[in-house]
Amino acid sequence: MKRDDELTHLDDKGQARMVDVGEKAKTAREARARATLRMEPATREVLLRGDVPKGDAIATARIAGIQAAKRTSELIPLCHPLAVTGVDVTLEPADAADRFVIEAAVRCADRTGVEMEALTAVTVAALTLYDMLKAIDKSMAIEEVVLLEKRGGRSGHYRREG
Repeated sequence: MKRDDELTHLDDKGQARMVDVGEKAKTAREARARATLRMEPATREVLLRGDVPKGDAIATARIAGIQAAKRTSELIPLCHPLAVTGVDVTLEPADAADRFVIEAAVRCADRTGVEMEALTAVTVAALTLYDMLKAIDKSMAIEEVVLLEKRGGRSGHYRREG
């Protein structure tokens, strides 16, 4: 039996390996993540007005986040391909005049969790906004990419405090 402090992605020689989850039961799993994009207030106004020269940045970033969640195993080494059943990506202005918040919720019924898919979704959505706005504001910064919550699996429910 694996102890909680054991590294599961290393074999007995310390070499990277993909964990075999074949014997685990498929269960409903969900994860939510958030990223924050800091930008000049004027850039945020351009984004909110829909005046981005490259097109509809919010819609494009939403689609990029969904695609990223579905393709996480192609981007993150040792990450299992999952049958993702749902992805919701939201992009909204934060209370602060220089912030935009991206959140993703990813669901599946599988043998391992979807935390990496949710984190990848918000990161790629933020990168897409950055790409579409960089001609206006090169000082943008992607900040605080965090797991907000996860449900399902052996470790149960986790919710980020604060």
